Amino acid sequence: MTGFGDARQERANHALAVEVRTINNRHFKLNLRTTEGYGALDSRIEAVVREYVRRGTVNVNVRIRHMSAADDYRVNIDVLENYADQLQKVAAKRLMTEELRLEHLALLPGVIEELSAEAHDADDIWPLLEPTLRAALDAMTEMRLAEGTALGEDLRRQCDVVDASLQKIAARSPLVVDGYRHRLQDRVAEALAKFNVTVDPLDLVREVCVFADRSDISEEIVRLRSHLAQFSQALQAAESAGRKLEFICQEMGRETNTIGSKANDAEISHEVVEIKTALERIREQIQNVE
Repeated sequence: MTGFGDARQERANHALAVEVRTINNRHFKLNLRTTEGYGALDSRIEAVVREYVRRGTVNVNVRIRHMSAADDYRVNIDVLENYADQLQKVAAKRLMTEELRLEHLALLPGVIEELSAEAHDADDIWPLLEPTLRAALDAMTEMRLAEGTALGEDLRRQCDVVDASLQKIAARSPLVVDGYRHRLQDRVAEALAKFNVTVDPLDLVREVCVFADRSDISEEIVRLRSHLAQFSQALQAAESAGRKLEFICQEMGRETNTIGSKANDAEISHEVVEIKTALERIREQIQNVE
């Protein structure tokens, strides 16, 4: 399920920024980028992300910047004196009279050190970063919930289509055997009149019974109704149900195929096509469900 969330906060002289993006995936996959020097936080970040997302590709971008203060800089006296000594030696050897000025020396590499340039310890940064990370994940979750609500409504509409067609199939099913019996009787009567032969009525009854047994779809109808009920319950469940919905949809497809192969009736075949179309839409949408 797609979603986006970001959060920016300033804590203990640190500017923290987190961006989270999610896209559809049947499995969990985390793509994480953190500010250089803070790789030790990756496992902690992933643990928190997994609390919010169980399925999908998650892209997380974490930026950590220390906001400099006056005491974050110092003059490296040893480096400064080394520069001055070497320059004075060169000036004396070349009989140069230029004066050495501190503002010029301060620009040389290594003279001014920024103490905050190095990454801080992960144990110190994590209490600052975690609230920002959770704020971004909360914003992402809110967006995903809105999409999930719309997705759930669409899945219910498709289930209603399946249920409506299933009701028509259930009503039509008993008429199939009667129709076959009448057609068989008409054909037998026509053959008897044409060839002047007789047929034992038991043979007709036996043939009709064989057809009725072969085309009986009552069990498939009951199971498909049961799967629809399970699907509806899974949609209302609070926990992650994506994989369960995927499995139930697969089972509904199996029962529908059996009905189509056994029914031997044009009207039922038409409704089977309607059910398969709805199930295909459900199958596509389930890929977005966590």
